[in-house]
Amino acid sequence: MMDLKDYLDYVNSGRRIIGGSAEHLFMSEMLNDALRITHKINNEYHTPEEIQKLFAELTDSEVNDSLGLIPPFNTDFGKNIHIGKNVFINSGCKMQDQGGVFIGDDVLIGHNACLLTLNHDSDPKARADMHPKPVYIEDKVWLGSNVTVLPGVRIGEGAIVAAGAVVTRDVEAGTVVGGVPAKLIKKITDE
Repeated sequence: MMDLKDYLDYVNSGRRIIGGSAEHLFMSEMLNDALRITHKINNEYHTPEEIQKLFAELTDSEVNDSLGLIPPFNTDFGKNIHIGKNVFINSGCKMQDQGGVFIGDDVLIGHNACLLTLNHDSDPKARADMHPKPVYIEDKVWLGSNVTVLPGVRIGEGAIVAAGAVVTRDVEAGTVVGGVPAKLIKKITDE
């Protein structure tokens, strides 16, 4: 029987999750727990402190009292989300965190942002297999509304991702990117 530590060790190593495997079945079991907790978050009023407590239960980790989260929030796993200090997550955010979502300090995440960490296999015979790759959002990043961040992407410190962008590759620190796929718009300067 797989436990959370075994699963996280497996996916955090970047190994393929084979459809129907013990890892895949464990993921499915954890989905039900995530759905139960996100249902509580999304369908009742909660104080900020209650949201933080529910988020700590969802992530199975301590959450500091600077986390700001406006529901609804959705994830299909929850246990591989890692959040720094002074993080604000606006309504409609979705995190597919099986492969790991790592968010630094002083990060702003806009409405309907989508952070993804799994790709299905491109071979039709193995389409149920998944490839986990973590997403890293470094300190002081601002993700605009409706941003999608694809598996394996790192967004550098202080970067801004413009609303509606689809981020398919790493973003340099101190830059503004936008578009589909996201491309460099400009470097941020101290003016």
